[in-house]
Amino acid sequence: MADPIAARIARRHDRIVLVLQGGGALGAYQAGVYEELCSTRYQPDWIAGVSIGAINAALIAGNPPQRRVERLSEFWHLVSSGMGPLANAFPAPGFLNTTGLEQPRSAFNQFSALWSAMLGIPGFYKPRIPPAVLQPDGTPGALGIYDTAPLRQTLEKLVDFDLVNSRKVRLSVGAVDVCSGNSEYFDNFDRVIGPEHIMASGALPPAFPPVTIDGRAYWDGGIVSNTPLQYVLDTRGKDSLLALQVDLFNARGKLPTNLAGVQQRQKDILYSSRTRYNSNKATELARSRNGPPADIVHLIYRQASWELESKDYEFSRASVLEHWKAGARDLRDTIEHPDWLKSSGDKDGITQYDLTRHTRPL
Repeated sequence: MADPIAARIARRHDRIVLVLQGGGALGAYQAGVYEELCSTRYQPDWIAGVSIGAINAALIAGNPPQRRVERLSEFWHLVSSGMGPLANAFPAPGFLNTTGLEQPRSAFNQFSALWSAMLGIPGFYKPRIPPAVLQPDGTPGALGIYDTAPLRQTLEKLVDFDLVNSRKVRLSVGAVDVCSGNSEYFDNFDRVIGPEHIMASGALPPAFPPVTIDGRAYWDGGIVSNTPLQYVLDTRGKDSLLALQVDLFNARGKLPTNLAGVQQRQKDILYSSRTRYNSNKATELARSRNGPPADIVHLIYRQASWELESKDYEFSRASVLEHWKAGARDLRDTIEHPDWLKSSGDKDGITQYDLTRHTRPL
């Protein structure tokens, strides 16, 4: 039987875009969203990402549809294997939240984050030897605590850049020009994309050194804006749009009760990049200009009670599986919600949806 919602999307939207925010280890949530999405008829023909969102975007755009989830799984299995036998210390997602042992789980997460900081992440980054402070000034080694050569090798293995540059799927990744301070997007619709463009989008200082492309040095796009939504809206032309905006930091939260909570809340506010504010402004602008319609569906990761400020560099297998499962569940709940694209018949303007807002604790 034909899916009436899918048919409606096909009629109402010229483009379906997956918009992926930066957020390090939390990026497994985006992979879960995509796993659930690919089992539906709502297949994106444009993927825009920043930082870890750029890596996930490349893994999707750089593989045929039947291999995308497999490649995402391979990447996230690799980067969550760094603790050796301890990687499976808590193998089942949700294990500890059913036993009430939140303090032991927080301690485990903090140990995992410390492990990542000290020893690096397989297939992603490794400690620089000798350290950056002992490297000659002006050399790449002096500009980052870690060496990201493993990430280049991983991208070359898991991403088919010939497929990326065939433009079957549009790929846009955001970075920042170190010297000008300006945001720049690398888009396969106007240039050839290689591993260096994806690495530039994720080169967060001071952990990672800048990546040089055509004589210019680039850092992580999240320094200016951690979400590529504005770029998508600015460059879509006259196309009507369904944008699935997958955010890894929640702008909304409770008042902190201690310094650890202050650090966590500060990071959430900083890297949420005022997504809601920007979306609201885009809505107002679209109405004033009678621009093409767009439906923006917000999928926002809402952290578990035991997660700490280190959540974006805590790569334990347990956390990766939990984030992945949460992404799949949130997309499924969103699509099944009675208000899913309820106003998509509007002829102009932008309609926003946050249909998972109350399904997870803040």
